[in-house]
Amino acid sequence: MALLNYNPPTTPYLTIVFKDEDIVVLNKPSGLLSVPGKALEHRDSLQNRVQRVFPTATVVHRLDMATSGLMIMALNKAAHRHISKQFELRETHKTYQAIVYGKVTTKSGEVDLPLICDWPNRPKQMVDHERGKKALTQWSVLEHFDNSTRVELKPITGRSHQLRVHMLSLGHPIIGDRLYAYPDALAMASRLNLHAKTLSFRHPQTEQTLNFDTEVPF
Repeated sequence: MALLNYNPPTTPYLTIVFKDEDIVVLNKPSGLLSVPGKALEHRDSLQNRVQRVFPTATVVHRLDMATSGLMIMALNKAAHRHISKQFELRETHKTYQAIVYGKVTTKSGEVDLPLICDWPNRPKQMVDHERGKKALTQWSVLEHFDNSTRVELKPITGRSHQLRVHMLSLGHPIIGDRLYAYPDALAMASRLNLHAKTLSFRHPQTEQTLNFDTEVPF
């Protein structure tokens, strides 16, 4: 699926939450690619913006273009290896906030549904019990609005579009989601209401646990 009219936000151009010799932690805006796309007009990305200032920076994990929030980049190979391993072994901890369509009537729960790329409709993902990879999301309700609910989401696994498809599977798509939301839910917000709010991991040098938290922009 081509990115039609890719027009990423430029103010602020780069929001650095933390930086030292090994890592840089950033707050990515909604609408900006994590890494550059193949086409020339899709070169602008968080990776390219950071590398202009810190040429050695490399991406350790990604957020969907429409998702905002916390992302770490490594500034040397040792840091990249160390943090990548933490993601691989699920030793990092992330929480997201989202506003989903409709009133979620239970207080919390989890979605354990395997996911695979919906190839004819890529980049969409879909539930597939035979070929899908394990995907697990824990969720809890934070507050109710008229016809929507603010939820906290904890992805235990890190599949592509996991939170978006899992919320859809509950009948509560994230509002403003151009790929998965019903027309009513899409019309409720001008952007995907999904934000990577907190992130915890061990520092690659000191092994000290670092905890980051950002404000939710919706």
